[in-house]
Amino acid sequence: MELVLDFGNTSKKIALFDAGNLVFLQHHPEIALETVRDFIENHPEITSCILSSVIHHSVSIDEFLVSRFPTLILDCSTPLPIHNGYKTPETIGKDRLAAAVAGAFCFPGKPVLVINAGTAITYDFVNPSGEYLGGAISPGMKMRFKALHTFTGKLPLVEYKETAEILGNDTENSILSGVINGIVGEMEAFATQIIAQYPELNIILSGGDLNYFVKRLKISIFAVTNIVLAGLHQILLFNVNKTP
Repeated sequence: MELVLDFGNTSKKIALFDAGNLVFLQHHPEIALETVRDFIENHPEITSCILSSVIHHSVSIDEFLVSRFPTLILDCSTPLPIHNGYKTPETIGKDRLAAAVAGAFCFPGKPVLVINAGTAITYDFVNPSGEYLGGAISPGMKMRFKALHTFTGKLPLVEYKETAEILGNDTENSILSGVINGIVGEMEAFATQIIAQYPELNIILSGGDLNYFVKRLKISIFAVTNIVLAGLHQILLFNVNKTP
């Protein structure tokens, strides 16, 4: 059984994979050594671990993990099962890289675009040769709502609603239309441009805001939950199983 730790800005995730399947997932607003230690003590079947962190966490967590079993601390030098063609690999988000790895695993030998709709919306493309070529980053849904409220004098802070007509008949509905329909149009336009070069493109939609957009898109997609965790797991397996 493999342990996957994903320390993001908003949520810290503790996940367990067994025989390739995600069998346990826990979210924490903050993480401490005691939390990790207690979890591992309660799961003696863990054989290896990967830690991906975009926050400043206690180095004691790393030291504890390494002392218990083979542990991979993900960074820009970590060997990957895909070729990283990003011009500045030291700057790429670990979540984007993991999502690309998971996409390539889902569709080996085929072009794949992973759209991860979370705090930010990320677009990551892997070509049929297993080369990660980059993508795009744009503000996520909640970030757009908040920005309109924060950087204007009178626009209200709006939350998602199922109905977002293209012609909003009041200020709230106009914001809903601009944000929701704008994101849908952005996703479809980005995918369409890549399809022009790779007609056999496979598109994966994931992320915390997955369910807000999965039924709105008029392009063919595969909805996959927890794409980043799946990618981190594949990176771990690649490093644990590779021949020295």
